[in-house]
Amino acid sequence: MLGKHGYHTAICPALEDVAEAIDGEAGVILVTEEALRADLGPLHRALEAQPAWSDIPFVLLTGRQAGRATGHETLRRRLPDSALNVVLLERPLSAESLTSAIASAMRARQKQFEIRDQLSELATERTQLSTLLDALPVGIAFINPDGATRLANPEFLRFLPTGITPSRLADGEMRWEGYEEDGRRIMRDRFVTPRALSGENIQGIEFLHHPAGGDSVWTRVSGIPLRDGAGRVTGAISVIVDIDDQKRGQAALADAAQKLEALVAERTAELTDALARLEAEAEERARAEEALRQSHKMEAVGQLTGGIAHDFNNMLTGVTGAIDVLRRRIATGRLDDLERFMDAASNSAQRAAGLTSRLLAFSRRQSLDSRATDINMLIASLEDLLRRTMSERIVVSTSLADNLPAAIVDMNQLESAVLNLAINARDAMPEGGTLHVETGFAHLDHGACASQPDLEPGDYVTVTVSDTGIGMDAATLGKVFEPFFTTKPIGQGTGLGLSMVYGFVNQSKGCVKIESKEGEGTAVSIFLPVAGSAATSEEAAPAAVHHGDGETVLLVEDDASVRMLVSDVLGELGYKAVEAAEPYAAIRLLESGARFDLMITDVGLPSMNGRQLADIARQHLPDLPILFITAYAQNAETRTDFLGANMQMIAKPFQMQALAGKIDEMLK
Repeated sequence: MLGKHGYHTAICPALEDVAEAIDGEAGVILVTEEALRADLGPLHRALEAQPAWSDIPFVLLTGRQAGRATGHETLRRRLPDSALNVVLLERPLSAESLTSAIASAMRARQKQFEIRDQLSELATERTQLSTLLDALPVGIAFINPDGATRLANPEFLRFLPTGITPSRLADGEMRWEGYEEDGRRIMRDRFVTPRALSGENIQGIEFLHHPAGGDSVWTRVSGIPLRDGAGRVTGAISVIVDIDDQKRGQAALADAAQKLEALVAERTAELTDALARLEAEAEERARAEEALRQSHKMEAVGQLTGGIAHDFNNMLTGVTGAIDVLRRRIATGRLDDLERFMDAASNSAQRAAGLTSRLLAFSRRQSLDSRATDINMLIASLEDLLRRTMSERIVVSTSLADNLPAAIVDMNQLESAVLNLAINARDAMPEGGTLHVETGFAHLDHGACASQPDLEPGDYVTVTVSDTGIGMDAATLGKVFEPFFTTKPIGQGTGLGLSMVYGFVNQSKGCVKIESKEGEGTAVSIFLPVAGSAATSEEAAPAAVHHGDGETVLLVEDDASVRMLVSDVLGELGYKAVEAAEPYAAIRLLESGARFDLMITDVGLPSMNGRQLADIARQHLPDLPILFITAYAQNAETRTDFLGANMQMIAKPFQMQALAGKIDEMLK
């Protein structure tokens, strides 16, 4: 019958068999009262051996009793005391009553199985928790609401062997030294555990723990309140972390930092003293270098003055001597052969003019007539002159680049520079060799211009003069552009040749580069900026002196000798000269309403320069042609930037024929 209702039944002939069949899976024991007349010892022992959660149900089938309550109690006492869950059924009974009782008992037994499984899970979790707590490097304890310790791991017991929290220890305040934020000592009622049990979450208060035996240990103590679903505090967790190594490490680090700071300060003081000594030495070295440079300058000036004095004395001797001879011959009436002495004076004066021109080129203060120039044509025109300048043992060759653009340059100054370089090359080839002049095109980028701040990146036309002479060593090469430096004997050169080239090219917004090697020769390259237009043709010099037709010329010149000579020349040329010794005298003449056909003015005048005077003159006579004459002018180095419309310039000293040609050109 029970099998039909899905129950697995095991039939036991005696109570000993029942005792052996009781295990953790047995559901219900169905026994008759007749079976209880046997020895109950085995059954008793089997029930006593059951786990705490197990209370196996008994269904006892009894006969009908005369005194039912007394009879049932007697039967109940016959079962072991450990049999607490007993249901009595009187016979006869229906199958329905029996299966109902069995089902009810089985449900109770099933709840016991569920409790068993839950207890097993709790035991597993407790084991895992215990394993975790034992392995943690921090001390953890679970505290009951009354302050007693419920569970503590070994690390917690290392600090508190009894498991009792410091607030409950008599010497707790002495053993656990901590301080409030305001510096007051933490008292018992302010320890972590009481505050956590009151609901406060405590994060990491540092305590210095003084154990009964051993060294003091720095700790960090925290407290976390435990709450139930309603939020009521049901206990707390106390956490102790050993931070002794950290604290002592921090102290050691602070000590090391303090020592390092002291060492750095000491070393800094030493370095400061050393730096001060170095700065003093540098200043002393700078003074010595400045003194040396000044000495070199004075030596160079001495060499310059010696060379120039020698050359000028020769030239002045030619001029003054010729004039003295002319004066004596005229006084005695000997007028024959005067032309020879006038030529000697003129040649000496021209040589002096050439020397001053080189000085102005070196100082970059000469007046340049820069214009678009065909460099190939210029070099080709110089080739015959170069051949005649060289000795018979020197071969002259040229190489002209195809499709070479025009360059912005003063043609006359470039010719002079190339001739200077050719003469230097000739002197470097006493045994003969090859002089080669080559033109070309180059593009200079920012890197190539870095060493020369005034040089602009862009396209350049190059003129290279090279020789196969003796060359120069590195020491000499580093000085070639220095003013007054020369390798020639005293009296044979002023040292202005290469300096003149260098100054003229830089004034023309170009640069000079030189390469040389002892025994192989030297190459000097001139870089000139490419013109934005085609080359302009050079007008031919006038073949004859032009005479005026009574035109009035305003002559402004502060030098009386020059003013007298120019005025006299103007008169001889057929012009009427009106003289002014300074700018304001000229302005008064212009304001008077006088008419002038031309104004000739020096550039370097007192109180204002010639260009400023020209602007004032144009206010009175807007179409007045103006001719500037200059020996040197601070602001007239480049004529194209200095001159305005219908203005021309001629440099002192000049031939009267050149002056007459300029005047005629402007008046026409």
